[in-house]
This record gives sequence, C-alpha cells and structure tokens, in this order.
Amino acid sequence: MTKNAFLPSERSDVAPFIAMDVLSEAAKLEAAGRKIIHMEVGQPSAPAPKSALAAAQEALNHGRLGYTEALGIRPLREALSGHYKKTYGVGVPAERIMVTTGSSAGFNLAFLAAFDPGDRIVLTAPGYPAYRNILKALGLVPVEVEVGEDTRWSLTPEHLAEAQRGGPVKGVLVASPANPTGTMMTPEALETLLRYCEDENIWFISDEIYHGLDYAGEQATALKTTQKAIIINSFSKYYCMTGWRIGWMVLPEQLVRPAERIAQSLYISPPELSQIAATAALDAVQELEAVKAGYAANRTLLIEGLPRIGLDKLLPVDGAFYIYADISKFSADSLDFAKRMLHEAGVAATPGVDFDPVHGHEFLRFSFAGAHDDMKEALARLQGFLR
Repeated sequence: MTKNAFLPSERSDVAPFIAMDVLSEAAKLEAAGRKIIHMEVGQPSAPAPKSALAAAQEALNHGRLGYTEALGIRPLREALSGHYKKTYGVGVPAERIMVTTGSSAGFNLAFLAAFDPGDRIVLTAPGYPAYRNILKALGLVPVEVEVGEDTRWSLTPEHLAEAQRGGPVKGVLVASPANPTGTMMTPEALETLLRYCEDENIWFISDEIYHGLDYAGEQATALKTTQKAIIINSFSKYYCMTGWRIGWMVLPEQLVRPAERIAQSLYISPPELSQIAATAALDAVQELEAVKAGYAANRTLLIEGLPRIGLDKLLPVDGAFYIYADISKFSADSLDFAKRMLHEAGVAATPGVDFDPVHGHEFLRFSFAGAHDDMKEALARLQGFLR
C-alpha cells in the first residue's frame, strides 16, 4: 500500500496572497462589531458605471444568457479596438483582442500559450505576488529581480542581461503603473526595455490593468512600440468592476489561436452578462473620471499626511491607487506591524512581504481606493498608533 496517498500536489504549494488573509482577518473584526478602514486590497469603493448597470439589467430582463465565443463577444472586442485608437492612437484589430474572465485568466492564458514547463520568466521585486504564484503552479520559474531608486523602481535591459547570465530568459512581465508601488515607467524606459526583449527574442507581457489611473508622468502602452507584446488589461480598476470578473488581452497574431484553444477548455467563455456590461462601461468616461478625481484627492491627502505622522519614505505614486511606505523606523517585521495596526488602530494594510520576500519586511502597501472620509480617519488612527 502506498503511504502518504491523497496528498495535495507539489504545484499547489504556493505562498498565500497575504492581502486576502488581511481582508479575512479584518472581516472577522467587523463581524465582532469593529469599524475597520480597508486599505489592504486594490478595490474601488465606487460601483460599476451607470451605463454598465443599465446594460446588465436590460440583459437580465431579456432572460437568456449563455455561452459566447471563447474570444469574447464581437461588440466588446470591436469597442476595445476603438478604445486603443482613441486613447493611444494605436491600431489594434478586433481579431487580436481576447476577452477574459478577469486579468487573472489573462495571465493564465498568456503563460500557457507562450511558455513551456521550466521556462524562466523575469519579474520585478517588489511586484504583484500572484505573478510568481501562478507561474509556480504552472511549472514555470519566476526570476525575481530587485529594483530600486537608482532605476526609479523599473526594470532595465541591464537587469535582464544579468538575469540571462543565470540561464535563458523566455519572458518578462512588467506592470506600469505598478502594484504595489504605483510607480510608472517613462515611455522612453519602456521602449528601451521592449526593444531589448525584441532583439533577444524574449516574450514581453505588459500588465496595463491600472491604465487610466495616472496622476504624474505619462502612461504608455507597449503596443506603441511593438505589436509583439502580450497586453493584459481589466475592467476591475479604472472601470470599478472587480466583482464582474472581466478583462481582456491583446495578443500577437501567432498566439491568438493557441490562447483560444486553451480558453475553450479552461473557461469555455467569459460571462456573457459581464461582457455586455463591460461594452457599455467603455463609454462611461465622464463618470469614471469623476471617480479618478476622488482617488487623486486621496493620493494628495496621504502623500502629504503620512510624512507628517512619521511615514516619510514613500515610493513615487505616479498611478494606480497604492502607496508603498517604508516602515523601518517603526518595525523590521511588516507582518507583525500590519497585524498590530489592524487590531489596535482598525486600519487594514498589506505587509510588504507579500510583494517582496527579501526586503518587504520593511514596507507596507496602503490602498487609497476608498472613500475620502475614510482616508482622513485612517490618518488620524495611524497617528495615534505610531506615537
């Protein structure tokens, strides 16, 4: 008889997503009657745009929702094609756009379509933890490269050349604006990195899910430089549609059919209701810009207020809705610090070790996607906690 049977797979042994663990702990405190200010997850406090809600209601009234093409409904793909022309001045045919069940499905499909088990993929540290966890679960090798102030927390060709000395690099994943830092690459830096990857035959995956949420500098899509990049985007952040689980990809022509074949078996299709709502959301710019103005006000409040209470080392907050703060003068253990802050001050934030296993013990990520009054109250609570 085989001993130790019925055990989980080795591929399932990935690190927990600590931000979600903090959310769970915060929910327990709320259930016990505590008021918790949520700054741990990147979730807009605003609802989906009115036009999206109206379109979804109309679809529900119609009564029938079903499977769609694995690539997504044609009206949404055509609308996204128009979005790239209008927003970036870049022509992208609808045939190269694939609608996905959130950006998370986009990452799965990109990794499966472009890479084989054992391939090495370069990521930045600090960076979004789900990248490395998905890669590991799929049998790929994440190569985390520490970035810092000298390159404005951006990946460079020099970083890649160093990584290549450790073995072949098959792919690079870059987010701009980035999570957890909110820092954006300059268009020039992004173009330089893209050109290097093209010359070295390295797949470039551009995570652009925070596009639209820019406050300083200039956002640029990788498609402005090359049509060989894999673009991943989502309706979760700018469009305030996290729970609708709807995103999209722009794929190089040679990856469209492979990604479609994989999606047919993994997902069948994205939810039709969410696709209908997302199509309408693309026209809600005025409403969404008002929401963005709220984030901008929160950003100003925090980048001015946090230094006054002692958190005076912040990475550049160019976009998204995060502040990555150095807490080393208060603690060398961000896990413990975040737990105490949650229980004592009622403010939930994410420990930096979620984003950087090496240096993240000295950082916290604060999301400012919540209500302005909550951000004010958080500052007051933190001031008392840090005394």
